[in-house]
Amino acid sequence: MADAIQERAGTSVLVCDPDGPLITTEQDALDLIGATYLGADVVAVPVSRLDERFFTLGTRFAGEIMQKFVNYRVRLAVVGDIAPLTAASPALAALVRESNAAGHVWFVPDLQALDDRLRRAA
Repeated sequence: MADAIQERAGTSVLVCDPDGPLITTEQDALDLIGATYLGADVVAVPVSRLDERFFTLGTRFAGEIMQKFVNYRVRLAVVGDIAPLTAASPALAALVRESNAAGHVWFVPDLQALDDRLRRAA
């Protein structure tokens, strides 16, 4: 499956292929943001596509990537189970809680949870 724009819960979402290239640079994030100009409001990125530095907050990589999405007013959904990572990192757990309480970046376990979140946000 290639990255594809899907209508999910009444919202256009760029659903990224789990087997696609890793997001390892800010330019990779900008490329995904650019792909939304074809009509998507949200980018759903599987955990498997994110460089491990994203989940190590000391690298600041997560902040840089998330800020790009906020700056361009494109919502980001990180899709996948990160419970082991949040259990090991109170700072990451706090970031996930704070992000999920806001409207630009969400961490969801699967696409069904993203659909539920989109319905509540509508």
